[in-house]
Amino acid sequence: MLELIRANPFIAQQDLAISLGLSRSAVAGHIAGLIRERKLLGRAYVLPDRRPVTCIGAANLDRKLRSLAGIALHTSNPASQSESFGGVARNIAENLARLGTPVALLTATGKDSSGAALLAHAEQLGIDLGGTLQLPDVASGTYTAVLDQDGEMVVALADMALYDRLDPAFLDSRQAQLAASALVVADLNLPLDTVDALVAQARRSELPLVLVAVSEPKMARLPDDLTGVRLLILNRGELAARVGRELASETELDAAVAEVRAQGVRDLVVTRGAEGVLYTRGGAGEDQIVCLYAHSAEVVDVTGAGDAFAAAVCWSLMQDADDLGLACRRGLKLSALTLGVAETVHPRLGPDSLLDVAGEPATPLNTNTQD
Repeated sequence: MLELIRANPFIAQQDLAISLGLSRSAVAGHIAGLIRERKLLGRAYVLPDRRPVTCIGAANLDRKLRSLAGIALHTSNPASQSESFGGVARNIAENLARLGTPVALLTATGKDSSGAALLAHAEQLGIDLGGTLQLPDVASGTYTAVLDQDGEMVVALADMALYDRLDPAFLDSRQAQLAASALVVADLNLPLDTVDALVAQARRSELPLVLVAVSEPKMARLPDDLTGVRLLILNRGELAARVGRELASETELDAAVAEVRAQGVRDLVVTRGAEGVLYTRGGAGEDQIVCLYAHSAEVVDVTGAGDAFAAAVCWSLMQDADDLGLACRRGLKLSALTLGVAETVHPRLGPDSLLDVAGEPATPLNTNTQD
């Protein structure tokens, strides 16, 4: 029966009965048993190994302006311009889709040409957009980054007010989709009330939840109680914003990690650009922190590298749920690959791109070690 359902998740019970030589009532009884055993997850007979990752948050039109020389402030600078699809949740969803993972995207767009292009591109990648909110009275989100001649970001401007419409009521209307997810990934473009509701749901249902920070100001959208969150991914500045103080030394950084873990999150990953990442290991309160160095990379464009890291971490946790070290190694590899291309998501990414990254043992030394 499972093989027939795997081949056609929408197969009718009567067709199953005919194929198996059983009565329809017998088929219904077998299906009910499979659902109780979690071998099926309900109509349309969702199989556990094909449950999607659901990404919730921003999907923008990204504009990049790259200076052709050193940037002079308060005057005109010659530059080249490009446009692409972006937004943290959307970027993560595209990376996951290219890695071969079933993925759904819950976001909001305007009913404009930018929104139509965003949705069409996602559909071409096989991303499920059934839960997306299309709004007739607002423009789709935009993110404009100004890069220097070396591809490093100077400043970015974001018009993302429409994501405030992804409120708890929106979340309630998508409960069935969330419940069928293998993993939920949310960015902090969502309103505080929505993030709080997601965390509460993860706490109640033990649904794996990954939160991805987007900027220091939007750390205010992170709830006080993080109990139930599987993983929080943020950079050093965002961690400093969370604890409300500068983190000038490694000792202060370690103390901040311990403070946030005490707020209930199971694990943290702190990205540090060219210096690599820190990740926690062990149960809450053990405060074991491991350092991984970044891969060397020729930087073409930094945009999207952090989202690629987060996507690879989530992809890896789907394969090896408890190996955060391996997940971070895979994240660093994909981040380095993304730095080397002009596109926000690496265009040649595929299901086998990260399989050659192996886990390596690491022994913590006191509270911080390098691996």
